[in-house]
Amino acid sequence: MAQMRRRDPEPPPGPPRIEFKPGMANEMLRELAPLLAEEGIDVDSVPDIETLQRAMNRAVERHNMALFTPVGDTRELTAAALRLVVEALAEDDTALASAILDQVQPESPDNSAPTVSACIGITLGLLDDWLAGSDPTAPPRLGDRVRLPKGHWQGEHAARDILALAGQGRAFRSLGSLITRQGGPQVLHGSVLALTATIRAWSKRHRHANARACPHRHPLTATIPSHQSRRVAMIAGIRPAEF
Repeated sequence: MAQMRRRDPEPPPGPPRIEFKPGMANEMLRELAPLLAEEGIDVDSVPDIETLQRAMNRAVERHNMALFTPVGDTRELTAAALRLVVEALAEDDTALASAILDQVQPESPDNSAPTVSACIGITLGLLDDWLAGSDPTAPPRLGDRVRLPKGHWQGEHAARDILALAGQGRAFRSLGSLITRQGGPQVLHGSVLALTATIRAWSKRHRHANARACPHRHPLTATIPSHQSRRVAMIAGIRPAEF
């Protein structure tokens, strides 16, 4: 299990790693084929390179938007996972928070588990709304009150970048550069840290002791179907008494 809390400061991110995987280009083409078809591109009959590149750029953008913007049951499941992690961190139960995050999957074709992209996408979208002042229910100047939890954490560098960008409403739009610069696991952990710190600041603003007491109008802690929390708990191997 990857523990969120570190004994020593997190080292700064290194240069981006370029990894070659045989067949990756063909696999990407197959994934994007339906989107390319909507652009009038048949992957088995490639037109000129410039036309293909423009269509690929548009298809990749739409594909990434779908990955990082979950809807329906997938969004509920992801929100339930995020809520459990935030509540665990608010109670200083980093082992429980780490256990939940450890079960977040890179992909979930059958939507049976929360995914890395869904967790990051929802979190950055919420932070943009709350910290840039787009959400009228958020306390004014909320970003000025946000402080990361004390100690050393996985993703703490990413969390600081995310909070700075979200204050300008640019965290979600900066997904690509964040992941390239920090790495996917760090952005996942950093986004959760930033979310926890923001909810804690929101809670203090309303004179509540911890994240469990946030107002129900709060988008993340609004009513989430109980079966989603149970699903997340089962995925992470958590006993009912623990959540």
